[in-house]
Amino acid sequence: MFDCAFFRLAHSRMSGKSHTMESQAPLNDYYIWGIDNSPYGPVALSVLLEWIKDERVLTETWIFASRDGIWQKASDMSELKDSFKTGLESISMTASAASFRPGALRRIKILADLKDAQLAHLADFLEFQQLVHHTEVARQGEPGDAMYFVMSGELRARTMIGTKEIILMTFGPGDFFGEMSLFDQGPRSADIIANVDSSVIRLSAASFTRLTREMPSLATPFLQATSRTLSARIRADNMPALVRSEMSARSNCASARSKSSGRFRSC
Repeated sequence: MFDCAFFRLAHSRMSGKSHTMESQAPLNDYYIWGIDNSPYGPVALSVLLEWIKDERVLTETWIFASRDGIWQKASDMSELKDSFKTGLESISMTASAASFRPGALRRIKILADLKDAQLAHLADFLEFQQLVHHTEVARQGEPGDAMYFVMSGELRARTMIGTKEIILMTFGPGDFFGEMSLFDQGPRSADIIANVDSSVIRLSAASFTRLTREMPSLATPFLQATSRTLSARIRADNMPALVRSEMSARSNCASARSKSSGRFRSC
């Protein structure tokens, strides 16, 4: 999702660069706001047009034009409007399509670095699904049999405590969920519900097994990218626990000092 704090920081940096160079020569460079909330660039217009063709840049992608000194959506930039084909603004696939353009897979964070040929091969193992608002993709407690990549829209992971819904996480374009089902087909840990009309790509456990057997050279970078993201999630989830542990230790230490009448100077 779009991070306003990072955006403002990036804007100040890009504006600073633009201002510094103004007196030297007019700039036609562009910076792209990536799905990882980081700016990329500078790149020339020709490169930007190639990225649109490869679907690395979409109509909703934010772009900073040095000559203008502002961030704009790609669809609002006069030099880019003609590059977007009608009907591809949100997604280049249809619900009835048996296949889809491999370049569209680059909007998934863990697939962004794969080469065109790798994406084309990976697409053979995937299934596109269109979801209407309120569709239940997975139900807590039922065996999992697939991993999902979010192409458009938004979904939430929830659990129910009595009649109260607890939202655990929200997934937007570029995110994925259900990856553990590829390995153990164990019970789902939460319900997954579409918050709005959405589109996802499904990788079944059976297709994943076939992928590792038939194309290990493709399965390896896929697993590595997935593992890096999972590691980051685990670290992020562990941080609150570590903070609580440290606070508890300090509290226990303070209590011990109090009971010992100052015999312990530090913990």
